[in-house]
Amino acid sequence: MPWKDTNAMQERIQFISDWLKRIDTFTDLCARYDISRKSGYKWIDRYQREGPDWVLDRSHTARVIAYKTPLEVEQALMQMRALHPTWGARKLLHKVGLEQPALMLPHESTVCDMLKRNGLITARPRRRAIGHPGRPSSVISCPNDSWSVDFKGQFRLGDGSYCFPLTVTDNFSRYLLACKAMSGTLLEPTWVAFTRLFKEYGLPRRIKSDNGSPFAAATLGRLSQLSVWWLRLGVLPELSEPGKPQQNGRHERMHRTLKAEATKPPGANPSAQQRKLNHFRREYNDVRPHEALEMDTPAQWYQPSPRPMPSKLPEMVYPDRFQVRYVSANGGIRWRKQWVNVSSALVGQHLGLEAVDDGLWDVYFGVMKLGRLHERHMRIEDHMGRFRRRP
Repeated sequence: MPWKDTNAMQERIQFISDWLKRIDTFTDLCARYDISRKSGYKWIDRYQREGPDWVLDRSHTARVIAYKTPLEVEQALMQMRALHPTWGARKLLHKVGLEQPALMLPHESTVCDMLKRNGLITARPRRRAIGHPGRPSSVISCPNDSWSVDFKGQFRLGDGSYCFPLTVTDNFSRYLLACKAMSGTLLEPTWVAFTRLFKEYGLPRRIKSDNGSPFAAATLGRLSQLSVWWLRLGVLPELSEPGKPQQNGRHERMHRTLKAEATKPPGANPSAQQRKLNHFRREYNDVRPHEALEMDTPAQWYQPSPRPMPSKLPEMVYPDRFQVRYVSANGGIRWRKQWVNVSSALVGQHLGLEAVDDGLWDVYFGVMKLGRLHERHMRIEDHMGRFRRRP
């Protein structure tokens, strides 16, 4: 057919010419030019609306140019990103908006595209959310309702030594109470660190931790010497289930930020690393906006506890209906003229026993229930249904 030797523009002109001559039916005309009826009607409509210029090829670019972020706005955002390399779009927009309120800032998605275009972020694979059957955390309604403590995983410093950062946060305000470079997960320096915290910020109601040392031990009630001290002060220890760090998710999320901003690269020695941790703590508390705090900083939400640390460790007091027993140096109590094994962590402490049935007594240390004493066996059953071994 002759039209096949022509270009697209000539083909359209010839189609309109043949249509105006009314030689063929419209269906036959479209078939001859190997186009659909829909395309034929579209060509005719353009010819009638635009005249001779309708045959010109149209550009496929958008007729309306989308809003382009002004250079000064992009520069302000990129400068803020340079100061805070781990911040995302939302935090950058909030901080730039506070410092330069006259700027017309773009949408969050535009800033994300800007960061990607400059090679500053890469997409992370999404993880499928998996629920866990663990008991939900207690309600947190104000500062110092609950603290979280953990040792950030150890890493090697420039001088070859290892650093174990001890971190403590307030779970209501996300305030980072402590960020201490430690040489190990030892009891004594951890005890000293908490003494300073309690003196400075007062006592929380609860402290949440994992099951590692020195926060917990393989004893009755998972009590360690440290958690026994907390209970004496009126602070209830809370443990996440083994292998489920998501139950302490707020603290674990802070650790991810700490790893990115304060450990890469690590300090040359412990003193240098502590300076990096101090800088991270100041920025985390006073500069970095937090999405869960309506883009406020943790320092804007935190206030010290109204419960000061006592100068003298108070004794445990039990109701009159309780039987009180002293834990001897062998880690046991005297009951019905026999020894009952309890825990070496409780040596020197007083326990309370409450009768629940014939020969059955619930065993408490302060407000914490440790297990149930069975007089038939003269052994204590823990919360897992296991009996403590005999002394």
